[in-house]
Amino acid sequence: MLKALKFLVICVICLMIMGASVLYGFSSLFAPPNMDETLIPDAASQFYDINGNVIYTTLSEERRIPVNIDKIPKHVQKAFIAIEDNRFYEHSGIDYRGTARALVSTLSGREVQGGSTITQQLAKNAFLTQERSLTRKIREAFIAKELEHKYTKDEILSMYLNRIYFGQGAYGIESASMYYFDKHVQNLDIAEAATLAAIPKSPNYYNPFENPQESKKRQELVIDQMVKYGFITADQAAQAKAKKMVYSTSHKAKNDPRGYFFDMISQKVIEEVGADALYKGGLKIYTTLDMDMQKAAENAMRHLPSYYTDGKKLTQPQMALAAVDPKTGYVKAMIGGRGQDKFNRATLAVRQPGSAFKPFVYLTAMQNGFTPASIIEDKEEEFAKGWKPQNSDMQWHGKVSLRTALKRSFNVPTIKLAREVGVDKIVANAEKMGISTLVDSGAYSDVNLAMALGGLSKGVNPLEMASAYGVLATNGLYSKPIALLKIVDREGKVLYQAKSQTKRVIDAASAYMTTNMLEDVLVSGTAGGMGIGRPAAGKTGTTDTYIDAWFVGYTPDLSTAVWVGDDNNKPMQRMYGSGAPLSIWHEFMVNALASTPRTGFSNPGVTVPAEPEIKQDEEDKDKDKDAKDAKAEGTKDAKATEKTPSNKAPSVSNKPSSQKKSMKARISEIMGKPTVSTQPTKN
Repeated sequence: MLKALKFLVICVICLMIMGASVLYGFSSLFAPPNMDETLIPDAASQFYDINGNVIYTTLSEERRIPVNIDKIPKHVQKAFIAIEDNRFYEHSGIDYRGTARALVSTLSGREVQGGSTITQQLAKNAFLTQERSLTRKIREAFIAKELEHKYTKDEILSMYLNRIYFGQGAYGIESASMYYFDKHVQNLDIAEAATLAAIPKSPNYYNPFENPQESKKRQELVIDQMVKYGFITADQAAQAKAKKMVYSTSHKAKNDPRGYFFDMISQKVIEEVGADALYKGGLKIYTTLDMDMQKAAENAMRHLPSYYTDGKKLTQPQMALAAVDPKTGYVKAMIGGRGQDKFNRATLAVRQPGSAFKPFVYLTAMQNGFTPASIIEDKEEEFAKGWKPQNSDMQWHGKVSLRTALKRSFNVPTIKLAREVGVDKIVANAEKMGISTLVDSGAYSDVNLAMALGGLSKGVNPLEMASAYGVLATNGLYSKPIALLKIVDREGKVLYQAKSQTKRVIDAASAYMTTNMLEDVLVSGTAGGMGIGRPAAGKTGTTDTYIDAWFVGYTPDLSTAVWVGDDNNKPMQRMYGSGAPLSIWHEFMVNALASTPRTGFSNPGVTVPAEPEIKQDEEDKDKDKDAKDAKAEGTKDAKATEKTPSNKAPSVSNKPSSQKKSMKARISEIMGKPTVSTQPTKN
């Protein structure tokens, strides 16, 4: 309420001052003395690594190609007017009606709307900074009035369209047209014009190369607005929406894996201070990247196999690596793919985790009275009609300890454990540890037993998995990932400073006992023999059809998630988490930590019980012997036991449903083909 009242007061003051400027005509007193020239020279911005070394410089020359208004088709002009300022030809620089409408919409709790006209946006982009203050807003209004006094509407629109930012360093409508469609602006059709008009609101989010689904949604909104204001007919709109978009490929990036990190930082800088500041402001941008670790990550990519080249000319499978300091949340290294595109799989790809999700189950068990020595039985059971999951080695192992069940990634004991401790508690823990992509309510909620084996409605992304495992490394402390530390302008003024966000989310004893079990994964479990010469813990993960493979592991100083998978959801060639992902992780961690002192995990005072002596019943022994004798010649080796077999815990369909289903009904319904997203998920 207080925030809304403050916003109301500010808007009222702005409207009063704007009104005064109209009545008394003194806007020229606040306008820049030389409106026809750029007063501040452009300068490239520089990125710095964690050690203060320059690692990247933005383009020193913008992609800006001025074009006269008579070269810009009317439907292109109307597309921008429809979505940005439909009363452009009616107001005199300030749309009081639009400002009031935006105020009412905001205060009523509906979508927050902006009240800035095209003239005001030109004033801000040409003469002011992105500073969010009352002073800047007032200056913007006065400059807008002076622009309207000095220039015609067509001249203002021309200046706006030639200056506006479209992402990827492209300024102006002609430059954007060439960059996205490889054609001059005069050749754009309605669908293409609407696509470009959709971008300026958020050049990163609505970029058709980086987020095609959201780009398409906003393109259709632009088209609807054009129909609403009579700029095009309904038939033209239908044709434009139906058109299959063909984009330019001349912008394809070189194979530089660092580009994913730089693009991520650039987007964050633009969100904080604006595109002009990034590409022209001579900023000093301080990041968390450790170049030695980044080089280690890039070198470890040599373990990534190449199977085929897809229709987008991308080599498959792709990979992602995210490494964070668990104590600070600093992102120390990042690989978002092979460097052949702009889609950052480390942050945007939401993939099925397979058995890499099991530690959340065992952690929750530690919180609910279990210990690594607790005994659970591994034998066949039907958990829902038609769902009798098996272990990857196609054997039953009778009574086993939780330590054995986790390190060897047995499926049935994990499901039983999840049922015992409560699936809602497991999901809640994962969310507290930073996993933001879980569905915790509704008909397709992840609060079900399939979740125990990593069968999720959406999936997880590598950066969040690295951070979540980092909670175990710190005995329960979660540090939100940070990649951008500070932005400083050319005069030394700090424009942005990151704030550390560390909090306790898990009790220390439970976290430590989970780590203690996961250490055995690298000794005698599914990643046995792949230790890195210092205390480390981790977990393999493989989805049933070999579409996704993971290894997530950590030391007290570094938590790293590695994902390998096919962008097109095609099965890989028997790719396990214990294969390429583990090899990449192992080489990276050895080299990334080479100069870091060897430390062990801190015991918070927990007495970890010894492994129990388990005597199997004679009946169980006979059954186990029969199972071994019947084992097929092609049975998978022990190192691959993290994989869910063909009669798996079902993956989750994303088809909408109006009725809430029981867990059993849902599992029965979704036992078909797994659904895996390779695109960004909006949370």
